Amino acid sequence: MSDTVGCKSVPDFVEPVGEIPVYRYNRPSESAARDRTPQEAPRLGEREGYDKQTLLGVTGSGKTNTVSWVVEELQQPTLVIAHNKTLAAQLYEEFRELFPDNAVEYFVSYYDYYQPEAYVEQTDTYIDKDASINDEIDRLRHSATRSLLTRDDVIVVSSVSCIYGLGDPRNYVDMSLRLAVGQDIDRDELLARLVDLNYERNDVDFTQGTFRVRGDTVEIYPMYGRYAVRVEFWGEEIDRMLKIDPLEGEVKSREPAVLVHPAEHYSIPEKRLERAIEEVEELKEQRVGHFERQGDHVAAQRIEERTTFDLEMMRETGYCSGIENYS
Repeated sequence: MSDTVGCKSVPDFVEPVGEIPVYRYNRPSESAARDRTPQEAPRLGEREGYDKQTLLGVTGSGKTNTVSWVVEELQQPTLVIAHNKTLAAQLYEEFRELFPDNAVEYFVSYYDYYQPEAYVEQTDTYIDKDASINDEIDRLRHSATRSLLTRDDVIVVSSVSCIYGLGDPRNYVDMSLRLAVGQDIDRDELLARLVDLNYERNDVDFTQGTFRVRGDTVEIYPMYGRYAVRVEFWGEEIDRMLKIDPLEGEVKSREPAVLVHPAEHYSIPEKRLERAIEEVEELKEQRVGHFERQGDHVAAQRIEERTTFDLEMMRETGYCSGIENYS
């Protein structure tokens, strides 16, 4: 399976406006004339209020088309779960073709390589977590999150390994930054807000999740899109915003409004972060005391050092490696 999967989704960073789209199933010509009896069973189940239904069929029997008919009929956000990334990618491509006008998203594990942290007691050796993240899949994950929060016509194709907590969606929404032409905000205030959203300043290597500054112009490369946004200031007011190609610098369009979501799923407002740090501090003291009472001073020291380091990173940047361990 190729990890670089295309995406036809919500506009890259522009706040959606206008009428809410509906699910429109783009029926293949050969299926249009096919007997549509298979879809009647799921429809009947929905009308009868069944919580669960099983659709049986061999390969090529039209299960995906049947599900598509039901999605179009019910007009509800849909989660499709596959048992591995390969099948998820296949289903993702199929649903993109069947629903070209809707937000079909791909949400799977973004690790190309992952080694969990471990401790070898015999040699008193601690092995730190090591991982390599696929940037394109990370972008698709953020695109899926954004679509769920901004649209109603969403189909998310995911793998079973992704069923775990991903932070509080209220934090993700509350921290989102809305910008509009004519808005009263100066450049330095915008830079501070971007840092709060876990974007990093990088004037040389302009990649997803970064921003760069050139005089009174700030360019932001959101995590979930293929284009960047250029914000031009006139004094303490936004004068103009442009959608640009981050590689070529080519202007694609002028934008009246932009909605920028956090660069990390675990982003959290400052006040909530302070409360979370206090709670982690209390838990740390409890666990350190527990191991010291048991005479396991090595474990107590390891927890003390690791947690203290993570808390310092949270205070300085609002984020730390392995922050999901504290969620």
